[in-house]
Amino acid sequence: MSVDIRLPGERRKIPEQMDSEPKHIVSPGDVITEDTGYMRGHGTFVQDDKLIATVSGMVERVNKLICVRPFNTRYNGEIGDVVVGRITEVGQKRWKVETFSRLDSVLLLSSVNLPGGELRRRSEKDELKMREYFAEGDLISAEVQSIFADGSLSLHTRSLKYGKLRQGTLVQIPPTMVKHCKTHFHNLQCGATVIMGNNGYIWISPLVQEQSVVNDTQGEQPMVIDDTPQKITSADRDTIARLRNCVVALSEESILLFDTSLMYAYEESMKYSVKDLLKPEVKEEIACAVRLQLLQ
Repeated sequence: MSVDIRLPGERRKIPEQMDSEPKHIVSPGDVITEDTGYMRGHGTFVQDDKLIATVSGMVERVNKLICVRPFNTRYNGEIGDVVVGRITEVGQKRWKVETFSRLDSVLLLSSVNLPGGELRRRSEKDELKMREYFAEGDLISAEVQSIFADGSLSLHTRSLKYGKLRQGTLVQIPPTMVKHCKTHFHNLQCGATVIMGNNGYIWISPLVQEQSVVNDTQGEQPMVIDDTPQKITSADRDTIARLRNCVVALSEESILLFDTSLMYAYEESMKYSVKDLLKPEVKEEIACAVRLQLLQ
């Protein structure tokens, strides 16, 4: 049995002016404001002309609307969000997908691309072959198409960038730790592809090669997409494991995850071995370096 003995070391000092905007943090029952000119949003209620918080979190103001953004909560989907989920059930013309939301999300048969990219109405034959498209336990990337009346999400995978995920690792972090960006699909310079789902599911895989599309010139045969699994080298595995530990370190140190912060953490982690990235003092050291670089 190996024994790891660690001595206390000097911590890197962070400038006091690091957070220029003071945050208003509240707990359940705290009075946010007594001004009646504000409208109540999520996480608040009005009592005796006072706006009171119902959850612990950070107060956000948008014009006259006040809401409380909780620190840890289930994923509240919005239309257009990119999510990573796992198929839990194959039903009648639909799949149920676990996306860390309050209810299982739904992926309709009419919301997926047929093999070969055919554009036609779904038939009973397609319904019988649903498990050939997605089976229980498969990981997929999708986009939120709409929200049902009960709050469950309707997903779609009509774009070629969405679909079944293969040969990678899944990391789960709080959804509030994922920064909303213009794109959530990133081909990093270190040689890996990262899908940062708005629901807190992060998928890390080897760099995705451009899918080859073959189309018959006569127009008689539908296009065929070559998605043959590629061989993962030991260097790719090392990169994926290092990125995974960097994602966990950023999340535990409360740093928003996006492509820039992840690359800063990856570059800072190169002076450590992959297993050393699991040590608390190493995580803190990397987080301090990322914070300082984001301020510059």
